[in-house]
Amino acid sequence: LHSTLALSLLLIAVTSNLAMAIKKEKRAPQTLSRGWGDEITWVQTYEEGLYQAKKSNKPLMVIHHLEDCQYCQALKKAFAENEEIQEMAQNNFIMLNLMHETTDKNLSPDGQYVPRIMFVDPSLTVRADITGRYSNRLYTYEPQDMMFLIENMKKALRLIQTEL
Repeated sequence: LHSTLALSLLLIAVTSNLAMAIKKEKRAPQTLSRGWGDEITWVQTYEEGLYQAKKSNKPLMVIHHLEDCQYCQALKKAFAENEEIQEMAQNNFIMLNLMHETTDKNLSPDGQYVPRIMFVDPSLTVRADITGRYSNRLYTYEPQDMMFLIENMKKALRLIQTEL
């Protein structure tokens, strides 16, 4: 009985130390971030994003991209390195990055090109009025457009306050 108790206590001590060591370790990057921001909580599907947007009353930001697209890679790098974008994305938006097209045609009003970033408000309306600066590809952003993207993120947040 004494050795069983001693063994049990030893096992408890070892597992609690192991649990504390695991907690101290830095969080492993989320695979859903795909390099867009490991500190951001990403949803897995468009449907999950819509549900979370409605539930949390936050806008959904949808980033369409492809892994082998040089423009997407350049945008991803600028996006991930911009602290203001990362902070807003982490705290004020439901975030989704898609490497495939969704069946929702509202997310490709002017074509299925990449990269493109679109906003969906909590009433589940795709914001066709929040566009990038290019008339031929309304929802595309380039690495030098990060300040423009920040302004559009702020616009998406303001519209929720004034319209919903």
